[in-house]
Amino acid sequence: MVLGIESSCDETAAALVTHDRRILAQAIASQDEDHAPYGGVVPEIAARAHAERLTPLIARVLDEARVSLADCDAVAATAGPGLIGGVMVGLVTAKALAMASDRPLLAINHLEGHALSPRLADPELDFPYALLLVSGGHCQLLRVDGVGRYRRLATTIDDALGEAFDKTAKILGLGFPGGPAVERLAANGDPRAVPLPRPLLGSEEPHFSFAGLKSAVLRAHDSGKYRPADIAASFQQAALDCLVDRTSRALEAMGQVGTLVVAGGVAANAQVRRALEQLAASSGLRFVAPPRELCTDNAAMIAWAGLERLALGATGDPLDIAAQPRWPLDAHAEPVRGAGVKA
Repeated sequence: MVLGIESSCDETAAALVTHDRRILAQAIASQDEDHAPYGGVVPEIAARAHAERLTPLIARVLDEARVSLADCDAVAATAGPGLIGGVMVGLVTAKALAMASDRPLLAINHLEGHALSPRLADPELDFPYALLLVSGGHCQLLRVDGVGRYRRLATTIDDALGEAFDKTAKILGLGFPGGPAVERLAANGDPRAVPLPRPLLGSEEPHFSFAGLKSAVLRAHDSGKYRPADIAASFQQAALDCLVDRTSRALEAMGQVGTLVVAGGVAANAQVRRALEQLAASSGLRFVAPPRELCTDNAAMIAWAGLERLALGATGDPLDIAAQPRWPLDAHAEPVRGAGVKA
């Protein structure tokens, strides 16, 4: 049993997970109301909220599961990548708990949490698999050969898709968080009404680009010629076309895999799931997406990543390990043109 802690962005979370894939208890404190007036996450506000809410959340999950810290086999916490203030809050808390309970500390890559989260919900998901990791800060295509064994085939050369959803929501005045709001509005719009670009569609390299799409959304809105619902639907369709095209291209270069997996916050979008499921079927692949509660930032995926490492013989990380604002899954991936080095 592992206690997981997540604090990389604007969700404060704690969870208890067992090796047989049972989530004994989990709790997430949302910061949506804190950041809504600003239309996006403010790092300092997020860090302060984590500091205020994390300890009560941990006490709550231990109480709900009717266990003590001494019953846990390890404490796992996100050590990066993410907003460094929030990451430090969670990691320092985990260090203190690990030291006080004489339990191993497991410093987890937040992206690895997402990458392995489908295996928490699906015991039949075996390595290797193709992974589309798509969230507010990341948009990558990877081949997952095992725990700690990732080969990046593609990344974004500018912005992540989740950020593009949030920016579109801000342009349309839909508030924060933007992704779910755009999806709801798009359900009432015409996806062919607004001529929007599909950046890099058809290009040989499977990388993503969404900066130009965001700019086109702003121009469409400022023109006054289109209904907000049509802009939302057209944006979402353009994004789907890019995801499917880029993923299809990466699959050609990925080698033999049996499953296409999508994970990350944007994986909660029903239209994204449907489009990728169709792509998987046409490619002869099984399709897996974790439950929606495991798509957004959560501590259960961090605890599970810790359990995966323990199963392979991990004994813990040193208590002086540092938080990392950037931490690629594939440290050997070549930098891409543009700003893709961020990912």
